[in-house]
Amino acid sequence: MLLMVGALALFTRDRIPLETSSLLVVALLALGFELFPYEYRGDTLHAIDFFAGFAHEALIAVAALMVAGQGLVRTGALEPVGRHLARLWARAPSLSLLLTLLVGAVLSAFVNNTPIVVLLLPILISVALRSNQPPSATLLPMGLATLVGGMATTIGTSTNLLVVAVAADLGLERMQMFDFALPAAIAGGVGIAYLWLVAPRLLPRREPRLADTSPRVFAARLRVPEEGPMDGEPLSLAREKASGMRVTQVRRGNLSLMPLPDTLIHGGDLLLVEDTPERLKEYEQALGAELFSGDQRVDDEHPLSDAGQQIAEVVITQGTMLAGSTLARRRFEERFGLRTLALHRNGTTPAGTSLRDVVLRIGDVLLVQGHQDAIRELKLSGEMMVLDATVDLPHGSRAPIALGIMVGIVVSAATGLLPIAISAVCGVLLMLATGCLDWRQATRALSPAVIMIVVASLALGTGLVATGATDYLAGLFLYVTAGFSAPAVLSGLILLLALLTNIVSNNAAAVIGTPIAIAIAQGLDAPPEPFVLAVLFGANMSYATPMAYKTNLLVFSAGGYSFSDFVRVGIPLTLLMWVAFSLLLPTLYGLW
Repeated sequence: MLLMVGALALFTRDRIPLETSSLLVVALLALGFELFPYEYRGDTLHAIDFFAGFAHEALIAVAALMVAGQGLVRTGALEPVGRHLARLWARAPSLSLLLTLLVGAVLSAFVNNTPIVVLLLPILISVALRSNQPPSATLLPMGLATLVGGMATTIGTSTNLLVVAVAADLGLERMQMFDFALPAAIAGGVGIAYLWLVAPRLLPRREPRLADTSPRVFAARLRVPEEGPMDGEPLSLAREKASGMRVTQVRRGNLSLMPLPDTLIHGGDLLLVEDTPERLKEYEQALGAELFSGDQRVDDEHPLSDAGQQIAEVVITQGTMLAGSTLARRRFEERFGLRTLALHRNGTTPAGTSLRDVVLRIGDVLLVQGHQDAIRELKLSGEMMVLDATVDLPHGSRAPIALGIMVGIVVSAATGLLPIAISAVCGVLLMLATGCLDWRQATRALSPAVIMIVVASLALGTGLVATGATDYLAGLFLYVTAGFSAPAVLSGLILLLALLTNIVSNNAAAVIGTPIAIAIAQGLDAPPEPFVLAVLFGANMSYATPMAYKTNLLVFSAGGYSFSDFVRVGIPLTLLMWVAFSLLLPTLYGLW
């Protein structure tokens, strides 16, 4: 139990990668029980059992569904949904918001909510920019609606999969896909109504960063004069004199030369550069050159031209080539012909490091500038989530295939034809075989943090059960709630998990909470199913903080929200869902 408390504390530390903390927990468990063998009720706990999570069916299903969801993103399989929603927004904004919330919730019941948020964020941003309205009124409600909808089925979230699998491991009859859809739908209806009618009015106006569309970087030419100070000198010397100058090309008459350090500059050469007006003037003076924009010399009467330039935001999501990497390592600017202007992380701008060398995290937002054709190509490539003033969405020829494969995964699991772990793995194989994904894209879709937190949570759960700690914690909970009715105890359990999931990983809260819930039900001589569902629903209430769930971070950064915005909207939603489930579960399972 001490290790569990230490693990939960580690999981909240941003400075320590979640996957590192998880591996440390697994290693300490295995090492401790290997050096000090333990017996409980005649059974010996083997240290190697703590590694069983790597082969657990829940983890296999989670990983396979992450990859399958990436197939939907890469092929643009959900683009028709987005296109129709975008058209409706121009006619009936209020009705469109309701429909967007419902679509996000329903889709998230069957698909991981990350692809849904990736689909809807650009649409809502572009609609807001076109109507000159802040997107802050719609982005957060949309993100929370996908979390509400994810509660409805066994495959809606990784948390659901884990709770169902752990409960089955502990002897309960395995829950089928729609076994708890009724309470989730009723409570979800209350949540959606709140997100539609109340939440937008609680949010202050947050101006999008894209509202300032003035160009920050200009493309220009520096003409080297005959017999000037740089005539006959290598390009490396020019870069020394004009510190920070980046030359993209050297033009000599009709020739285009690579900007290599030892390239000799001749009088009449044109150095193609990109930077802010102030920096370009500094380069002009440092090199004794002449600054041109197109064929026109730049002066007070003829300023720099920004024809065709556009600013956009690039959001780092799971599966993006930049996640966990740097701009320099991936040659982002050279590959896409864009210039990075700023990086926003959790509402702030990291300082002290060159933007090209910052290791990017999921949820980071890059402010980029480039020609409008380059930004459009990046957006339609499906490589990254691009937010701009257009509703262009990627859509490939294999989109119907990817959508059909995902429908097959869901239907085969829902009808009981195949377990979800098997149907999802087969779906991934079909995605690869049909070209909807390649192996590079598939491996990018796998989140090491999610995999390791699942393994560590399963290992902690194994240790808690095998040592009798779950029985002890359940007894302690029953002691504190002595004299309370079964519905009141269940309600307290939901609230406890809802608080815990906004502080630590929801998967950890779910796996640790499930065996305790079963022990509590046994102590009350009550059916265990509603108590297991109390853990499932409570652990899914990741509404109140940006860090509670990865899609919260995406919305947080893209919408320019503050931490208090999540608290202002998320706490009332948590209380509403808590009250709804506290009434529904005892009623549906006969606890009154």
